[in-house]
Amino acid sequence: MNLESSKVTVAKSPQELYDFLTNVENFEKLMPESISKFEVLAEGKFLFALKGMPEIVLKLKESTPPNQVVLGAASDKLPFTLIGNIKELEPGKSEAQLAFEGDFNPMMAMMIKGPIGKFINTLAENMGKL
Repeated sequence: MNLESSKVTVAKSPQELYDFLTNVENFEKLMPESISKFEVLAEGKFLFALKGMPEIVLKLKESTPPNQVVLGAASDKLPFTLIGNIKELEPGKSEAQLAFEGDFNPMMAMMIKGPIGKFINTLAENMGKL
């Protein structure tokens, strides 16, 4: 299952946005209002929960400065990655888009497609407000 957020313009250079996203503590600032829990577990690893959803642990898997940050699920039960793609528009301004890639059975994919799509769009919209 592959989903993409809308593209957002961020008033930061690609390097500034990359640095922001590789510091996982900053994801708390991007979370939707429906967040019920956020906790940094270790460097590059955090846990979050949205109301009515199970807790999810994400960890920084790889990154390509200043254009890409890849977070992945720490559990094999929900195998997915969240990829932040960053492109320079002009000095001090970037375009960012989030991509979600998950390996789910069709029933699970059908159930989570809507909430996950809304979630990554909210993260992207909040990035645009930085």
